[in-house]
Amino acid sequence: MPATVTRAPGIDAVEMTLRIREVLNRHPTVGLALGLVRDGRLEFFHGHGMADMASATPITEDTIFRIASITKTFTAIAVMQLWEQGLVDLDGPANDYLRAYKLVPADAGWQPATVRNLLTHTAGLPETIHPWDAFLPDWGESVKAGRPRPSLAQFYGGHLRVSAQPGTRFVYGNHGPATLGQLVEDVSGMALDRYVREHIFKPLGMTDSDLLRSEQVRSRLATGYEFGSAGPKAVTERDMITAGAASIYSSPRDMARYVAALLGGGANEHGSILRPATLATMYEPQYQPDPRIPGLGLAFFRVDLGGHRAVEHQGTLPGFHSQVFLAPEDGVGVMAFTNGSVNPDFWLPAECAGLLSRLLDVPDDAIRPDIPQHPESWAELCGWYQLSAGLADVRLRSFVGVGVEVFVRGGQLMIRLLSPVPALFRGFPLRPDDLADPDIFRIDMSRLGPFSMRVAFGREPGLRVTSANLDLMPISLRKQPARTNPRRWATGALAGLGVAAAAAAMRRRGSTTRGRGGGCA
Repeated sequence: MPATVTRAPGIDAVEMTLRIREVLNRHPTVGLALGLVRDGRLEFFHGHGMADMASATPITEDTIFRIASITKTFTAIAVMQLWEQGLVDLDGPANDYLRAYKLVPADAGWQPATVRNLLTHTAGLPETIHPWDAFLPDWGESVKAGRPRPSLAQFYGGHLRVSAQPGTRFVYGNHGPATLGQLVEDVSGMALDRYVREHIFKPLGMTDSDLLRSEQVRSRLATGYEFGSAGPKAVTERDMITAGAASIYSSPRDMARYVAALLGGGANEHGSILRPATLATMYEPQYQPDPRIPGLGLAFFRVDLGGHRAVEHQGTLPGFHSQVFLAPEDGVGVMAFTNGSVNPDFWLPAECAGLLSRLLDVPDDAIRPDIPQHPESWAELCGWYQLSAGLADVRLRSFVGVGVEVFVRGGQLMIRLLSPVPALFRGFPLRPDDLADPDIFRIDMSRLGPFSMRVAFGREPGLRVTSANLDLMPISLRKQPARTNPRRWATGALAGLGVAAAAAAMRRRGSTTRGRGGGCA
């Protein structure tokens, strides 16, 4: 099916179309909708492939996609609207506003989880409520389409357990944003779908968007596909119980209006949803485990693109992947939506970042060849670093495993992820990334997708290395005594530490390289 391309002044459409075709050559995709937003409008759109294979329906600007976790940014904006009205204190206990259920700490001596904690994934909530949820569709947070969805009060049984001291640890998940959606309902007195429709969609002219699978969106909803041994196969449709975290349906045309508002200080040509200062606050660092890592704003992940401040968010549901990547100070953004691809969790954010970098005229994120190594500091860096214990965060541990190890192999400083996934356990060279700071490195992750990851090692005042901080998410790992290094265990035993299901998911992504041991010189 031929691509649908919309051209407008200000974008080299021929060059951009060529770059997108190169992306599609690297990453097989059933359907892709990609748009570039600048000056308050959709300047360029490229639609590739099919919204539905059976009917040969092409992808267009009006195709409806599930935008998955980008929903979290809408819910956060709803919370900030209530804050602007003086109805919510971001640093007040979330329980002050919740009526349907309460957040219950595991330790009565902990500080209460605040609204700001919920907005930054630092409320101490686990990613999965029960261990077996990791083996269920959508982490146990969905029902088959058309079946009744329980309320969050029913789903959580009247309370949601806080498993770690709020403010001390980042754990990405859906239960915090879902609770923010409940907070919006309890404070406003309106159902979340109605609130978002009246206070965000309508003011921005997003006429084809909904939080629920309504008739309005169902008629143009793309079919989601996952790739198997025989190619793409349609996924079973399911509805999210944690609606405020991952449930919005929208079209590229509507999402361009949303992106225009995010770039325009909270307003587009149709209307306004936030004050400029409020939106700017959402983009500022609200959680940074290390000041050298961009960290997290209020619901938006922060990124440095060659000195240009950017914010982004990804969305993932079976058969659907989405991405928005914005440079607010430059007034330009990239958005992309697929309904079936191979490894989109890895390549979609990286390719969107590359396109945005091109629009900003900055080099793609790459390993720098001009910074010398400092072997005199390697002994201090070597060792193993562990995620904080006590929280179920399956997605993160599927990537990091039980931690990371820094070691020397063949005269080269390396880092490996202590995961049962061979491609991760084998290790990656640590390349210096800052002339002024010998504790900052970059890892080439191209085995998994077109991206790299920055690592900043933290030190105490006495210069002892204490942490490894990753910018993939605002992840911080603490250095541990060498005698506790789990590499001493059999690699197969690592799978028994709660990462087996996630490891299987990683293996499905095609990681096949076998690893071998190593240690500090």
